[in-house]
Order: sequence, then structure tokens, then C-alpha cells
Amino acid sequence: MVAFLIFLGAGLGGLARYGLSGWIQGASGDGFPWGTLFINVTGSLLLTTVYGVLESTAALPEWRAFLGIGILGGYTTFSTFSYEAVRLLQDGDWERATLYVVGSVLLSLAGAVLGFRLASLLLQRG
Repeated sequence: MVAFLIFLGAGLGGLARYGLSGWIQGASGDGFPWGTLFINVTGSLLLTTVYGVLESTAALPEWRAFLGIGILGGYTTFSTFSYEAVRLLQDGDWERATLYVVGSVLLSLAGAVLGFRLASLLLQRG
């Protein structure tokens, strides 16, 4: 049942991201990724709000799965990154928080660079 709730929520979140990000990007032009920035910021805001409420109540774990992992995970995974980084900071674990933030950004950028290179190699072979 939990897997189905995550599946359903991720579809809804992905559709929301697609529609909202596309609308914002279309309205603002192609000069800067405003749509993605908006999704990442609002996703972080929404996930921390939802988890803050769910962790402080007797909400069923299925709600966390549907809303957090499903809808907001489909909306943006950046929100999970933000949530986890802030939790490490709130726990006073500055060293791990710094490693997590810097490592996530640098390794993700490196992954993107390698992905472009791999795509270029694959296209050259084809």
C-alpha cells in the first residue's frame, strides 16, 4: 500500500512540477532557470512544513510517504536535500552538514559534466 501511495504521489508531484515550472519559465523567458529555482525553493519550504507537522503529530506513516516521498519527491528532490542538511545543522552536526552540502553540490555538478561527456560519446558512436 505504501509503495502505491508513493507512486501516486510522485505522479501528482511530477505533473505539478512540469506545469508550474513550464508556466513560470514561459512567462520569464529563457535567460535564467526561474522555473526550476521556484520549484526547488517552494519544494524545500513545503517539505519542511509537511514533515515538521507530521513529526509533531500522530500522523500515520502513510501520510509521510504519500506527501513527502511521493508528492514532494516527485515535485523536487532538492527539497529532501534541504531538509536533510537542515536536520544535520539542527542536530549540531556542522561537520557532516558541511560535507553533505558541499559534497552534494560538487559531486552533482561533476556527475552532470560526466553525463554530458558520456552523452557526447554515445552520440558520436551512433
